[in-house]
Amino acid sequence: MSSNVHLTGVERTFGGDEIIVSKTDTKGRIIYANEVFLRVAGFSEREILGKPHSIIRHPAMPRCVFKLLWLTIESGKEIFAYVLNRARNGDHYWVFAHVTPTFDANRNIVSYHSNRRSPRPEAVAKASGLYEQLLAIENGHADRNAGMEASFKALVDQLGTLGVPYDEFVFSL
Repeated sequence: MSSNVHLTGVERTFGGDEIIVSKTDTKGRIIYANEVFLRVAGFSEREILGKPHSIIRHPAMPRCVFKLLWLTIESGKEIFAYVLNRARNGDHYWVFAHVTPTFDANRNIVSYHSNRRSPRPEAVAKASGLYEQLLAIENGHADRNAGMEASFKALVDQLGTLGVPYDEFVFSL
């Protein structure tokens, strides 16, 4: 999906008893997607397998959150996050994601597994406010990498001020 997909402004939802599941290789390419993922994201299995997971990245999601996510899972730890995704047709949907590394018998990371649940609306409201601030920092720099680094620093500084790690912050929303 190209980044020039028109955003519809239409929010998709999925049932509170449903779980979106996907697995990626260590480079972030999708190697498994369940039926809920395919339905909500609007892709067929054939269209999605082998594609980068960023195919569903919504442009209103700050890149610094994904930097934190990747730094965490590449270090062998799990992470929880609220994420705004984009469906194939430009609709959007929020998820509460739990992303974990998968290890082989020698404790080498061989893939990543993500379970996403339907998020609480009040948590989405708080997360979206923070994400708007972080995105404004990112977009305030002519250089994309400098913007992402500045927003990442702002996120880390905010967590430091609150005295909590990211997961505790997410669960407090």
